[in-house]
Amino acid sequence: QVQLVESGGGLVQAGDSLRLSCSASGGTFNYRSMGWFRQAPGKERQFVADISWDGGSTNYADSVKGRFTISRDNAKNTVYLQMNSLQSEDTAVYYCARSKFASGGYYTPGSYAYWGQGTQVTVSS
Repeated sequence: QVQLVESGGGLVQAGDSLRLSCSASGGTFNYRSMGWFRQAPGKERQFVADISWDGGSTNYADSVKGRFTISRDNAKNTVYLQMNSLQSEDTAVYYCARSKFASGGYYTPGSYAYWGQGTQVTVSS
């Protein structure tokens, strides 16, 4: 059974940085793309970023492009989300997910088979 555990969330001020981590266990990590989504209260879960199985391809939502960076370490079964210049609009629960595919470029939750429990990120202005 695949398990994903996020960490690194917290309360920060606007302009600060955070790095989220997602540790995977069980199943196949190396040959699946990984993604980060977020969900704010009263809103749908939205795509943030994804990375192909080998780290060679990444995609970002327009709202985070240039501020967030996704990366992965297959030797550690871990995917990261470096978040810089955080804004109040970034406040949400952040989820990592393992896709059903090796390549990236999948922006809808239905393309992901496994999800973590989420980690709260709160940005005060």
